[in-house]
Amino acid sequence: MIPLTLREVADVVGGVLHDLGDTDPDTPVTGSVEFDSRKVTPGGLFVAVPGERVDGHDFAAKAVADGAVAVLAARPVGVPAVVVPPTDRAHTRSVALTGDKDGSGAAVLAGLAALARAVVDRLAPAGLTVVGLTGSSGKTSTKDLIAHLLAPMGPTIAPPGSFNNELGHPWTALRADAGTRHLVLELSARGPGHIAALCETAPPRIGAVLNVGTAHLGEFGTRQDIAKTKGELVEKLPADGVAVLNADDPLVAAMAERTSARVVLVGEAAGAHVRATGIVLDEQARASFRLVTPRGEADVALGLHGEHHVGNALTAAAVALELGATPAEVAERLSGARPVSARRMEVTTRADGVTVVNDSFNANPESVRAALKALATMARAGNRRRSWAVLGVMGELGDDHVAAHDEVGRLAVRLDINRLVVVGADARAMHQGASLEGSWGEESVLVPDVDAAVALLRAELAPDDVVLVKASKVAALWRVADALLEADR
Repeated sequence: MIPLTLREVADVVGGVLHDLGDTDPDTPVTGSVEFDSRKVTPGGLFVAVPGERVDGHDFAAKAVADGAVAVLAARPVGVPAVVVPPTDRAHTRSVALTGDKDGSGAAVLAGLAALARAVVDRLAPAGLTVVGLTGSSGKTSTKDLIAHLLAPMGPTIAPPGSFNNELGHPWTALRADAGTRHLVLELSARGPGHIAALCETAPPRIGAVLNVGTAHLGEFGTRQDIAKTKGELVEKLPADGVAVLNADDPLVAAMAERTSARVVLVGEAAGAHVRATGIVLDEQARASFRLVTPRGEADVALGLHGEHHVGNALTAAAVALELGATPAEVAERLSGARPVSARRMEVTTRADGVTVVNDSFNANPESVRAALKALATMARAGNRRRSWAVLGVMGELGDDHVAAHDEVGRLAVRLDINRLVVVGADARAMHQGASLEGSWGEESVLVPDVDAAVALLRAELAPDDVVLVKASKVAALWRVADALLEADR
């Protein structure tokens, strides 16, 4: 963060300084802004957020003892603090506020957002470009690709993993300083207005929408409702901004009518400005293609597994081209990209040749279909490898829950996946769908939990098998992947 005094922080967030003692109100915040007291650095600012199990206010004294100059808090905490005013929780998303019984969390997050906005506003005239990215799936992988392409062009800040809500979003923005040229941000939503609010925290000049799928369908109702919310990003772009839209998704392409920014279409469609042609997958389901742009063409050989990464790569390419990269530079950097964020199509081969594809961070119907197709491609490589899909529940699908899980099970059969292991009763419809789609017997099995899945796999896996592990994060199915790989560590 750029240095701000405690007095300036209080002014920005509309707060009051409390319990300063010997601390001068003009003491600058020179360290990082942290909501985890264990990560506080000397000169930093600790953000006291109440959580499901602990309340950050209880760690205020420790944070100051460890070097924080003050605490951003909802109430006095007995150490130097900027105490923020109450706010209306109704306008703050609940995802980061589990356990926020009295609204103090909403107040602190509102203060954090105001602080991030002030910092971004001061940095933008000095050359900071904010890139915002949303979509039902692929956000984190695409964010990593964009950051990878932009880093050689100047200091670039992007969130680790999926810090994309009203806590992680401003926290990431506050990592920017006077030297930062690019701030790449994910924007997630669980309801209308959420993306618009995040855009107010760090206004993007370039906004990209990847797709409109069925993730969080239970909270939105319809894909059209999801599209309406995702499109809040392009509505917030300035007239001199750029909207990067997926030409292959009609709901995304239609967002061109909702923005005053210049539109760049990406995809395989003939009308896309940045296109991929001649897509070929290798034995590891890694895509090669010809990158076609208004400024020239170049060959790309992705190191990421799954054909779905082509669309992600095109979005990243369009952003980099807008910021001055050449097609040749984009192609070279894309070809050198590797997975960054954990548990997203992480491919590891054990000493016995068993390949584990850990895509267990999260899941929705679209991302599961993409992962199953990648698994089928990897299984077909060379001598036919036996394929296993270890799948768990896909959360937040609402009334479509049973049908969506049933369809995934049927797809596993149609893709000729050899074994389907469905973990947990909530995903039972996957097993039922697979059983009804084909004349499957033991090819599909429903197991009650992770331990049962691990026991089955350890007993039946053979050398050179390939195993996909995927579910929504609530299932914690990464424990299966970890167990399968622990012998090689």
